[in-house]
Amino acid sequence: MSENLFLPDTESRVEKYEALIPQIEALISGESDLIANLANVAAALKEGLDFFWVGFYLVKEGELVLGPFQGPIACTRIKKGKGVCGTAWEEKRTVLVEDVDQFPGHIACSSASKSEIVLPAIKNDEVRLILDIDSDQLADFNRDDQTHLERLIKIIENKL
Repeated sequence: MSENLFLPDTESRVEKYEALIPQIEALISGESDLIANLANVAAALKEGLDFFWVGFYLVKEGELVLGPFQGPIACTRIKKGKGVCGTAWEEKRTVLVEDVDQFPGHIACSSASKSEIVLPAIKNDEVRLILDIDSDQLADFNRDDQTHLERLIKIIENKL
């Protein structure tokens, strides 16, 4: 796989996902190191879809610990059930938030973040890591994002 992404010249996020996800799958298919793969996934999502912040939190010793990411500096540790990431971890489900200021207990790592989608990667019924994507626009994520990102999470889960 080359180090270049090939994306359609379109405003459609769905079309970009359709082009990007197979490229991400090819990019990580030959690499066994989880951190290297997560770093490339974060970079590909940031570059390909121009999100404000894209990153991973890994479950370590009962906390989410910051892993590879692209964007401004971030919170380093998050407890289970706290904020959007901790909620996705605790509930083992995707959490889509249109306005982070309306989410009870939101952890404001950046005041520029306005909406968020968080997806858990699960193996053997345990959340192993979280994919966190933030936007600087309100209500920037929808069911199309959720569908495509859940497809990507399945690819990541197969690498765990």
